[in-house]
Amino acid sequence: MKNGLSIVFVLCFFVLVACSSSDGSESKNDADIALEESAGEMADFGMELYNNDDGQHELESKENSSTNTKTVDPLERKVIYNAELHIEVKSYQQTLNDIQKQVTNFHGYIVESSMYEEQENGAKISQITARVPQEKFQDFIKLVEDGSSKVVESSTSGQDVTEEYVDLESRLKSKRIVEDRLLSFMEQAKKTEDLLKISSDLAEVQEEIEAISGRMKYLQNKSDLATITIYIEEKNVKISGTGKDNLNTWEQTEQQFMKSINFIITAF
Repeated sequence: MKNGLSIVFVLCFFVLVACSSSDGSESKNDADIALEESAGEMADFGMELYNNDDGQHELESKENSSTNTKTVDPLERKVIYNAELHIEVKSYQQTLNDIQKQVTNFHGYIVESSMYEEQENGAKISQITARVPQEKFQDFIKLVEDGSSKVVESSTSGQDVTEEYVDLESRLKSKRIVEDRLLSFMEQAKKTEDLLKISSDLAEVQEEIEAISGRMKYLQNKSDLATITIYIEEKNVKISGTGKDNLNTWEQTEQQFMKSINFIITAF
């Protein structure tokens, strides 16, 4: 009797194990199917979240949260330097040649140059705008002042744009993150209206990126190269109507004086 009960118990045990293994395989298959379905649902949920107002503002909130304050080293500060010089010279052409040579030696360039000549005495007045590397800014000004006969006026100014540049740098980084997320949403989108909406938002973000990049390049260029505006006034004026244009005022006065002395001696 006991042996019969043992056999029945063993048979029941194997039946239970077989049933449990069968249920496990079925549940495993159901789990795989559920995962596949949830993946598609998550993609749709992502699009619904994006299309929702809260989802749209989520990118902006993460963008703002990623912006942080950066401490700038004093040596890395970006300052825009400008200077204005008003000088008097004896020879306009010689001064112009010297300035152009100095600008070239300092690896700069002439932005603008204009000149006009006064009709009464033939004096030349000119305006030159040059740009030279910031580290050569003071040296260039000193050379121009030393090469003139008189410095009528001299002024320099500096504008610190470090804070603006750092802010633009942070904003650009945040916009890049938003751009990457929009590109990811575009890859997941299945509906035409979703693609159109994401494309519109992506174009807007990319336009902002271009504007920020352009402003950063402008500030970088302005801080790398200082701007110097030079007003040149020729004071070596020639006397008109004497027929001797190669003589300046002092030489002609001296010559007239000697002629008068010779005339007096001859008359005496």
